[in-house]
Amino acid sequence: MNKISVVIITMNEERNIERCLQSVLPIADEVVVVDSFSEDATEEICTQYNARFVSHAWEGYSGSKNFADGLASHELILSIDGDEALSETLTQSIKALKEREIADNEVFAMNRLNNYCGRWIKGCGFYPDTKVRIWRKDFARWEGLIHEWLVYESTPKTTLLKGDLLHYSWATPEDFRKQQFHFAELGAKSYYERGKKTSFLPWLFSPSINFIRTYIFKGGFLYGKTGLHICRTLRQANRHKYNLLRSLSKKQ
Repeated sequence: MNKISVVIITMNEERNIERCLQSVLPIADEVVVVDSFSEDATEEICTQYNARFVSHAWEGYSGSKNFADGLASHELILSIDGDEALSETLTQSIKALKEREIADNEVFAMNRLNNYCGRWIKGCGFYPDTKVRIWRKDFARWEGLIHEWLVYESTPKTTLLKGDLLHYSWATPEDFRKQQFHFAELGAKSYYERGKKTSFLPWLFSPSINFIRTYIFKGGFLYGKTGLHICRTLRQANRHKYNLLRSLSKKQ
């Protein structure tokens, strides 16, 4: 049987972490939690579930995840965030892969279903939001300042698992807004550090194009006021990113 180390990075996740831990119990042979000095009950909850809890200074998303992955004892890693959980169908899919032979370069992807203020959203460009989350240790590592991605040792063979990774990120509209504007600031910084600049036309039209894509072509209008709010917030965050990038470029 293939054994799996479930790896989680956390900081002040008391609202979500118990749900996450309960969902991985049926498939986890080990749970490793790397925490950036939470000031809430995150550590207490993780300890109750016999997770290996390690406090470690924040290194950014990629750096912290790479550090955490390095602590895994088993060959297979399942990387999951504290505000995510496995659906029952996805749990059964992972149980099945533990029983079969896995190629050295085989990685496993899953569709992520996002929950906005208690409502599951498949429009607005939110779904399927496919993520690779299971691979052999040392076959891949994280890179990127924002929306980090995996870089592989060789060409991977990707298998899509049945079931959804449930994402409980936004309990309130303000949670969503704060996160999107935070990502916008990280995105502007990432663009700037890579020498990417923006001209007047992208700055002018990109937010509106983003709104049309998410609200009309990606089905945001199907979710009424909720969809409108989501798409408007995404547009505003997009504008914020380009404003910051132009500001950084002008300072240079």
